Amino acid sequence: MDDESRYARWEQRTEIPLFLASLLFLAAYAARVLAVSMPSGWKNLCGLTMLALWLVFAADYTVRWRLSGQRFPHFVRTHFLHTVVVLLPLLRPLRIVPLYDAIQRRQGEPRVSLHARVIAYAGLSTLLLGFAGALAVFQLERGAPGATMLTFGDAVWWAAETLSTVGYGDITPVTTGGRAIAMVMMAGGLALLGAVTGSFSSWLLQIFSRESDRRPPEG
Repeated sequence: MDDESRYARWEQRTEIPLFLASLLFLAAYAARVLAVSMPSGWKNLCGLTMLALWLVFAADYTVRWRLSGQRFPHFVRTHFLHTVVVLLPLLRPLRIVPLYDAIQRRQGEPRVSLHARVIAYAGLSTLLLGFAGALAVFQLERGAPGATMLTFGDAVWWAAETLSTVGYGDITPVTTGGRAIAMVMMAGGLALLGAVTGSFSSWLLQIFSRESDRRPPEG
């Protein structure tokens, strides 16, 4: 019980700073990918910033493991999302649900309904996942033989097609790494789309149910 309380205190204290650090990591990565004419000194600074932040994320993962009191293989299985965001730091901004929980512990009860929160989480997650995926794919596809993704605007358009599961096929990745990222984004798009549609449908059912309960019986 003491381990659980220490783990909870650590998570509450670090979730917001780590979320801000993840946004800084994403900004540094975006600068390296998009600012082609950036001086080498600034590029090196961005790279060092990303490395330092990744070490911070790895240290946080280690502390969480030690505070959990679990064996490492079991911790990896039971904290899958933590493991993924350490291996792929670009996905760390997707931990917005624990971030919201940490904020609510400080401010009190949630002020918006569960359905509104799910839709907001899914919307923000889609934007972050789309931006990170567009950056990663554009870096791999830029200059590749036979690439159809020529600008970052093309990458953003492709990310929107992929996450929305539309897939026009006008822009497709040609590199192995780009296709692997596309598979992850397609799976993420399906999950986020399902969360939004399911929550919205549930909200509509609740609204109609309340109206039916309020309607006076006939006769």
